[in-house]
Amino acid sequence: QVQLVESGGGLVQAGGSLRLSCAASGRTFRSYAMGWFRQAPGKERDFVAAISWSGGSTYYSDSVKGRFTISRDNAKNTVYLQMNSLKPEDTALYYCSAGDYGLGSFIPDYWGQGTQVTVSS
Repeated sequence: QVQLVESGGGLVQAGGSLRLSCAASGRTFRSYAMGWFRQAPGKERDFVAAISWSGGSTYYSDSVKGRFTISRDNAKNTVYLQMNSLKPEDTALYYCSAGDYGLGSFIPDYWGQGTQVTVSS
C-alpha cells in the first residue's frame, strides 16, 4: 500500500512558476514509477509526466514538454513537478500517482487527493 499526499498548488499569474511535491509513505516507494496527471473541470484526467523508479527516464505530454520537469528523491520518498512558463490552460487539479510505465503509457496503481493549480491570465 502506498499513500500519496500532494502539495505546492496555488494561484499564479501566466508566465509564472510553481513546484508541486508528492510525499509517499511506505518503504516500496522506490520500486514504483511515479506520474503526474491533471484534470480540468468537465474534462478527463490527462497524463502530464512520469519518471522511472530510478529517475533515469522521464516522459512528458506534448502540452508540457519543455516547460515542466519531473524529478524524484528516493531518499525522501518524494516526487516533484517543476512547472515553468505556466499558461491559463494549465489550470487543473493535479494528481500524483504511483504505478508502472511500459509500452509508452503510465499505468497507475495509487492516487493522491490532488492539489489545485490556477493560472490567471
